[in-house]
Amino acid sequence: MSEESYNQLLCLVTPLIQKQDTVILQYPTLISKQTLGRIIPETCRAIYGALKNEYMKFPGNIEEMKMIAKQFQNKWQFPNCLGSVDGKHVKIVPPPGAGSHFFNYKGFHSIVLMAIVDADYQFIYVDVGIIGRVSDGGVLKTTEFYKRLNEGALNIPPPEKPTQDSDPLPFVYIGDEAFALRPDFLKPYPQRELSDHDKRIYNYRVCRARRIVENAFGILAARFQIFHSAINFQSVEDVSFVVLACCTLHNYLCKSRRDYITPGDSDTENHITGTIQEGLSPGGILEPISHI
Repeated sequence: MSEESYNQLLCLVTPLIQKQDTVILQYPTLISKQTLGRIIPETCRAIYGALKNEYMKFPGNIEEMKMIAKQFQNKWQFPNCLGSVDGKHVKIVPPPGAGSHFFNYKGFHSIVLMAIVDADYQFIYVDVGIIGRVSDGGVLKTTEFYKRLNEGALNIPPPEKPTQDSDPLPFVYIGDEAFALRPDFLKPYPQRELSDHDKRIYNYRVCRARRIVENAFGILAARFQIFHSAINFQSVEDVSFVVLACCTLHNYLCKSRRDYITPGDSDTENHITGTIQEGLSPGGILEPISHI
């Protein structure tokens, strides 16, 4: 983070965290773990609260949705795409008395970060806090996004021709095999159905566009060191606000620093061979959810 970006962030957050002036008599640079356990979640709540309306905005109208779709068309050659969806495990130290409540099939305790990402690797929607033993599809169905999708309350544009000589196509979200297929949510064909050339081309394009969310998780884990070990706070709510703060800071830095995302972070396509050079994908602390 540049000094300019830091000072701008400090101005936004200071009114939310500033306390009454006090005099510290001893050990001015040492803070106990118990105090940090209160300060960090409180500061993360303030960061999320200060940034979410400007830097974590879900598109509120048809024109904003069409802008996202245009970016996917221009950058990833996938038409009428409103966002790439995926979920990842965030490793935690479980709260006292939790038992196996947060234990997932990979063998550790976690909560799930469910996210929708635009074509520029920025989060447009995140939901965090569901226990790690729930699958991607199960987590998605608990979110406010899915509820509004089912109710037809997202202002999704009507079908539109991506090019002048094509048929009208619906606007859709895209995900991997873990999600249920819907008219407004696409996923790849199963491998057993790829004998058809057109299906293989479709899979190539949908998987290429879908990996944007994988890259975004990879960048998040690479930039924020807290994801390199199990997050340990008194409550799952505190952990959730730490994750939310990281996601909003990621978007803030995407917009305020041109060098925040480097060429090696993202997928690139070799137009001669038709292959993908993969960028950052999450590993370790941010683990993929099981595919179903």
